[in-house]
Order: sequence, then C-alpha cells, then structure tokens
Amino acid sequence: MKPADERFVDVDGIRTRYFEKGTGENLVLIHGGVFGSNEAADCSLDWGLNFDALARWFHVYALDKLGQGLTDNPPSDAGYTMAATISHAIGFLEALGLGEVHLVGHSRGAYVAARMTLERPDLVKSCIPVDTNTLAPGMGRNHIVFADAPEPRLTRESQRWVLERYSYSDAHITDDWLDAATEIARLPKYRESVEKMVTQGLRKSLFLTRHALQKDETLGRIREQGLQKPTLLVWGYNDPTATLAQGLRLFELLCVQERRSRMHIINQAGHFSYREHPGEFNEVLRGFIASQRP
Repeated sequence: MKPADERFVDVDGIRTRYFEKGTGENLVLIHGGVFGSNEAADCSLDWGLNFDALARWFHVYALDKLGQGLTDNPPSDAGYTMAATISHAIGFLEALGLGEVHLVGHSRGAYVAARMTLERPDLVKSCIPVDTNTLAPGMGRNHIVFADAPEPRLTRESQRWVLERYSYSDAHITDDWLDAATEIARLPKYRESVEKMVTQGLRKSLFLTRHALQKDETLGRIREQGLQKPTLLVWGYNDPTATLAQGLRLFELLCVQERRSRMHIINQAGHFSYREHPGEFNEVLRGFIASQRP
C-alpha cells in the first residue's frame, strides 16, 4: 500500500482516506478496531500484506473507517457509535459510485460489512466476515487477553504487545505496520477520540450500550432471513479473542437461511488470520468470488 495508492474523498462532510488499486470487480476492505481505542490504532494499513496481491485480480479499495486512520472523527459525541460507522461506510460506497461490491470486513469491520449487507443489499455482491466476536453470538475475550496491557497505552511497544497477544505467530507484525499505528495514535484527532471514549466514558455509556441493542437486532434478522447474499466466513483456528466456537455458532446462523454460505478455517492463525496467512486468505477469497460468477 504505497503513497501513490492513497486517496481522499468527502463523505457527508467527513474527510475520508482510502487506498485504491487494480482493475476488475470492486472489492472493499474494511479494517477492524474502533475510534478511541487505547489498545491499538487500527486503520486501512492493516491490509498491507494483502492489498497489492488482491489488486492483481480485483479493483481494490481499503478505507479508514470513521474516526480511524486519517479519516475525520465524528462531528459530535452522538456520532461515536457503530451505527454512525456503518452510515459512513455506506456513504463511502455512494460517494465513489461503486455500485455492487464484494465486502470484506475484519473484526468490528466484519460487523460493519454484515450490517451494510442487511441495510443496503443493492450495494453488495457478497459479504466476507473475518474473525469477529463483534458479530458472532456470545462474548469475546478481549477483556481477558488484554487485561495486563503495558502502560503507557498506544506506544509502539504497547501496541506490539497487543498485536502479539492477538496472534498465533508474530511474523506478520512488521515494522512499517507498527510505525503507522504509532503515528496515528499520536495524532491530535486520535488523542481527542481516546479522551472521549475512555476518559469521558463514551465507550461504555454510548458506544457499547447502543451496539449491544443493534447486535441483538442484527442477529435476529440473520436468524429470520440470513444475509441473502453469498457469504464466506473466514476464521483463525487459534484466535484468542474471537474463539472458533463463536465462529461456528455464527456460521450455523448464516447457513440456515443462505445456502451460498461457506466457512474457511485457517490453521495456526490468530485474530489477524488474513495477515498471518495472506497467500491462503487471498486465494480463498479469489476462489469464492469466482464461484459466484454465472
């Protein structure tokens, strides 16, 4: 993901960064994490080990979600919700006029992708959630895995510690990825979002409360109607935060109403399964999308 691939677009007044490369069917990558996280500063560069290879087969877009990376923060406290993140991602597709796309979402980004599929099926060809306790039934284990995260938070050393705990192997934790996450965490806008989410308590009082209600509704809609789009669920067998048992429960929900649902489990892979095994992930994604063509 080179500077030459970097773009910016206005999405309803939100200056939004994205990367674009390749030709073919439109493939949109949605990273994980959340604005104001004091664990790790996720952004579109999370896809750095996949982006160029996928661009050989697809027209690939990777955006910074609302309030993350170099994308503007929500304009008011009321925007620090998952619903606002979903609206922003839908606005991104509309602003670029992409039409139907293949959506790939990781972790919290997988929830965004699934909800976009439910709300705007006219914009989605297929949905590919990856390692997500945000969408899966049950509770994740983040609060256990990261209970002893080193202080001060969001330093290069602290973020490396977090990413190592997420992973089966640390080989995918590259210096350029850590450098980018450290730079983002130092931005005034990112410090502002941490202040709001952590210090002022918006994470508990607003973000998590609203998301819990919306998640129940989302799972209810999946039980009743499915995503009604070809769906590929990808999971790391050794994910310490979004357990395989959660993944299997999610797949059981997805496949009941949608016969075009598939699941691929990557062995010796943690939460960032797509980074730990980029070749396997890319080929599985490529094959799944090819299988949907007439």
